[in-house]
Amino acid sequence: MPEPSVAGLLLAAGAGRRLGQPKALVELDGRPLVDRGITLLRDAGCTPVHVVLGAAYDQVVAAAALDGATVVHNRDWRSGMGSSLRAGLASLPPHVGAVVVALVDQPRVTGEAVRRLIRAYRSGATVAVATYDDQPRNPVLLARPTWAAVAEVAHGDVGARPFLRAHPDLVTRVPCDDVGSPEDIDTPDDLAALRSGDR
Repeated sequence: MPEPSVAGLLLAAGAGRRLGQPKALVELDGRPLVDRGITLLRDAGCTPVHVVLGAAYDQVVAAAALDGATVVHNRDWRSGMGSSLRAGLASLPPHVGAVVVALVDQPRVTGEAVRRLIRAYRSGATVAVATYDDQPRNPVLLARPTWAAVAEVAHGDVGARPFLRAHPDLVTRVPCDDVGSPEDIDTPDDLAALRSGDR
């Protein structure tokens, strides 16, 4: 019997209020962040890849390649990231055994970080979390048995964090300091620093 597949789930529905534009459409090195995130997950071995869109949905669909990814339209995106996580988990097909959840605004997360999480899952981890300086950040891998409980606590701008804190016994920490950074893009200054190579 083949191993259950590990899907990729890119959360990209926010309006980027502090940034002044939807993060999915921000270009870095000539590519929208949403396309970079899809490529990251696919090249790391995730299949299928689903991307959750919300703010400026039509504009993102028109402007981005979304290369082969399944698009999930979160019409409730204004309520926060929790609704995007719930919509994304609900969209995944039954043959998927686990999912790597990534955020569109962390372009310095690398494929090797994702591969490390997948290897941890293949070695028996139920939840695998990338750590940097020993601090849990993103991406996060969630095995299917956790999805219902994660969805139950994912509300507002809160994703899987309450579940992870409530179940530390299920969490495998995966150091990724040497293969990237979880720095995110929240403001124009963040974006300028990233483009200039200062982050």
